[in-house]
Amino acid sequence: MEYGYVRVSTKEQNGDRQMIALMDCGIEERNIYVDKQSGKDFNRENYKKMIRKMKPGDILFVKSIDRLGRNYHEILEQWRTLTEQKKIAIVVLDFPLLDTREKRDLTGTLLTDMILQILSYTAEIERNMIRQRQAEGIAAAQARGVHFGRKPIERPKEFEALKAAWKKKEISARKAAAQLGITHQTFLRWAKEKL
Repeated sequence: MEYGYVRVSTKEQNGDRQMIALMDCGIEERNIYVDKQSGKDFNRENYKKMIRKMKPGDILFVKSIDRLGRNYHEILEQWRTLTEQKKIAIVVLDFPLLDTREKRDLTGTLLTDMILQILSYTAEIERNMIRQRQAEGIAAAQARGVHFGRKPIERPKEFEALKAAWKKKEISARKAAAQLGITHQTFLRWAKEKL
């Protein structure tokens, strides 16, 4: 059986490019498994489901090696687990030398191992560079005064009057919050803040 695996790092990203490449190889859509999460580890639900379903002699197609992951050691470990223990062939579409379908001589195996190590290393270095650039970008933005996260809710003009009534125990926090259209936790947090 032939299977395909697609991974995108976030729910906002689209895996169509990978899907098209896999279907162009003749893989049926029902045999393509998709995960929308980071490649930092192999703790991915659909990937695990696919691997449990695969049997010796099956073939796994991926668009590129970094679709398997971006952690050097885990990619190498996973590659060996699939090819040596589970006896599954792997085809990396973007790198035809990483195709274990055919029996290879010692030289072919050596070349595959070297290429796999280099690409796995490159994938992890790239991931680390992305994280570093993100951290630098966030630090630069914060230095310019950019604030991240949700914008604070603006306090309605009725807040001070309701806060005063709450302090005098004329109204409960829940009722005051309901009148303001906020949660009572937000009301209590605002009421206890010293501005």
